[in-house]
Amino acid sequence: MSLTNKSLSAVFWSGADMFLRQGLQFFVSILLARLLSPEDFGLLAMLYLFTGIAGLFIDSGFTPVIIQRQNITFTDESTVFFFNLGAGFVVALGLCWSAPWTAAFFDQPILRNLTYVMALNLFIGAFGSMHFTLLDKNLDFKTPTKIRAIASLVSGVTGVVLAWQGFGVWSLALQSLASTIVLVALAWLLSPWRPSFIFSFASLRSLFRTGSFLLLTQLLEILYNRLFSALIGKLFSVRDLGFYTRASSTYLLPTGTIAGMVNRVAYPVFSAAATDKAMLARGVRKSLLSIMVINIPMMLGLAVVAEPLVVTLFGLKWLPSVPLLRVLCLSGLLAPHLLINLSVLVAQGHSNLYFRIEVIKKIIGIGAIIIASFYGLMAIVWSQVAVSVISFVINAHYTGVFLKYSVWRQTVDMLPYLILSVIMSLAIWPIDLYTTFSSAIKLALMTISGFVLYVT
Repeated sequence: MSLTNKSLSAVFWSGADMFLRQGLQFFVSILLARLLSPEDFGLLAMLYLFTGIAGLFIDSGFTPVIIQRQNITFTDESTVFFFNLGAGFVVALGLCWSAPWTAAFFDQPILRNLTYVMALNLFIGAFGSMHFTLLDKNLDFKTPTKIRAIASLVSGVTGVVLAWQGFGVWSLALQSLASTIVLVALAWLLSPWRPSFIFSFASLRSLFRTGSFLLLTQLLEILYNRLFSALIGKLFSVRDLGFYTRASSTYLLPTGTIAGMVNRVAYPVFSAAATDKAMLARGVRKSLLSIMVINIPMMLGLAVVAEPLVVTLFGLKWLPSVPLLRVLCLSGLLAPHLLINLSVLVAQGHSNLYFRIEVIKKIIGIGAIIIASFYGLMAIVWSQVAVSVISFVINAHYTGVFLKYSVWRQTVDMLPYLILSVIMSLAIWPIDLYTTFSSAIKLALMTISGFVLYVT
């Protein structure tokens, strides 16, 4: 099968995976939001920074290296598998050891036992990471689609039943654990790959030379993205963190689904075409256009319908998350753009440059968060918008350097969709402002009107 045909098949199955899984998870999140309190979501969000860093050290940057390299051997694969297991065990022990200090830091004793469960979750996940990496490398997204859909269904039912029975935050923790167990079990059942008892330090060193830059870059990304949760949980209240988590997960659903779908396919495809600059440049432009024609109207539309959507789906108790959601939608306008520009950089083997770029951006981002924290929660969220724009300029600059697809050209390509989306948003906003319909009717009218107007 040609690279083009494999890419189209991969896009289809990756899209099916993302939309099916995210659809199931979103439906479950609606039920859980109605059964649980903002404090329950805030408690688990306090651990996001620690579990994110722990999960990153288990992989150690090897996944993108295995996908990017075209000469990976079975020895490499087995070596990384056993390294992941060992790292998973050590990291899980480290999380368990630090659990009392984590609980004391946030002054939430329940976080101690929650950390134990999340540590177990990370260790179990290490057993299946190589299977999913190799499926992605081979552009086989059909198998992961089946696996993730089943895992989402099983874990969703588990979480809702436990929440219904009054387990509170434990329903969220055990839902995550159930998902990981099903994912790993099905990965071993449906994937033909099996490790051999081989471990090569030479192979590990070779992979780590490239992977170390990616590891440090991803570490910066997690520190930056999840610092919001830790900072809000420490400086404000668990309830405020719950509202932020709800707003963040809602805006990430559409933009994260699209970006994840395309980026998951784009990275291995860009890697395979890395030697042909002209073809790679065409692929980048086509990827960006296909994403932005959907993402821009979705983000601006979501910002406009935020209030009727939150009230209709999650209930009145989540109303304080609406202003946060609207601002986050603005930061989400460029999110897929950022991922594609970074993917093409790594696919060409510029992992050291990728690292330096991320260091600069994260220094800017963390500085913005710290300054904004003196002015309240909304200021912290607005800082994400500013950093998103700065990051776009930096990322797109290097795509211009290597592929002659500059910041200006990318902006010009994006501008028509932005103008149309602004017109659409302004046209439907009066439905929310000046009508007295119920939230559900407002949401339906605004969504249908916005869709018809934009497509027309």
